[in-house]
Amino acid sequence: MIELLFFICGFALCFTYFVFYKNTKVKITPNKSLSEFENIILSEQKILDQIPDQIIILNKEKNIIFANQSAKDRFGKNITNNHVAEILREPKFLEGIEDTIINKKSITIRTETKKPTFQVYESYIFPSPTFFLGNQKSIFILMRDLTEIFKIQQLKSDFVANVSHELRTPLQTIKLGLETINNENENKNEQTKNNFLPLMLKETSRMEDLIKDLLILSKIEQQEHIRPNSRINIKEIIDYVQKFYNKSLLEKNISLQVNLDETGLNIIGDKDKLIEIFSNLINNAIKYSDSNKNIFIESRLKSNQKLEIHVRDEGIGIPKDLLPRISERFFRVDNEKTRKINGTGLGLAIVKHLIKQHRGEFNIQSQEGKGTDITILLPSYI
Repeated sequence: MIELLFFICGFALCFTYFVFYKNTKVKITPNKSLSEFENIILSEQKILDQIPDQIIILNKEKNIIFANQSAKDRFGKNITNNHVAEILREPKFLEGIEDTIINKKSITIRTETKKPTFQVYESYIFPSPTFFLGNQKSIFILMRDLTEIFKIQQLKSDFVANVSHELRTPLQTIKLGLETINNENENKNEQTKNNFLPLMLKETSRMEDLIKDLLILSKIEQQEHIRPNSRINIKEIIDYVQKFYNKSLLEKNISLQVNLDETGLNIIGDKDKLIEIFSNLINNAIKYSDSNKNIFIESRLKSNQKLEIHVRDEGIGIPKDLLPRISERFFRVDNEKTRKINGTGLGLAIVKHLIKQHRGEFNIQSQEGKGTDITILLPSYI
């Protein structure tokens, strides 16, 4: 709020300076076909068009007499001469305008809209300076889009709630097992241990995996703006990961078939992070495939200097309606088959962020009961 007030004060001072000292070093090229007064209005409009926040000016009938370029980009290029309620129908916002007109006092309003998409605005509404833009009485509205900040705050809250929920279940299981063993008499204690210890070990391992993945994800997010720049051979990465999962492939008799374009094996990347990407993808393909199936890894060099890599399996697949959510944190397809498979729900979220850090692209196509095809585009090393 303080920053906003400073901005408004600064803008007002700049405007005053321009109107009363327009013959100083600030050069505004006048339009010779217009009057001096019209040139002042034109210059004011040009200044407002440079401001990234949405600026709307209303007359006393609440019709829009001016919208800067940012407002036109956001609400439509033809919003001038329309009533302000046509762009934002929120009662609180409209009441704030009415209050400013009646009392001639500034007011700050925060509004949320859900149509056509969710957005949050903080609007500073105040009476315009006299004869501003050629109008004696007008209302100045500066709108700041807080949607992105609000979403980040919401994501943080959801993240804490999800982590708490995910850790609570294994902790309760371990606690129950320990309490049961502690309360049993000596004759039954050995049998109770045999029943509960494997379950407790499984839940402990689950918590360990969850914490490990959370730490990885947190580190990735902190470094996401740092673009990797090493020359990496993608075949060496996949060969390394394949050796790591050979035992799991043999246990389920799954064949991993690798067919890479020999002309485009080098990409711009980070070795450890690329290993993390393909470890998650191959591990998922193995876990969500029945025995005696195939996994295919293929690549081809695209004309836009990107290497397109496919990791395709013949697994259980993903329902079409859940595909948009499949890379969300902690999201897992919940059905009879997936409940038997251990996982933290963070693997694909990690993959998505790492590919983003590599300035790559990530797409998932899947058909329930037939398998999943994950496409990655990574920048080639030319």
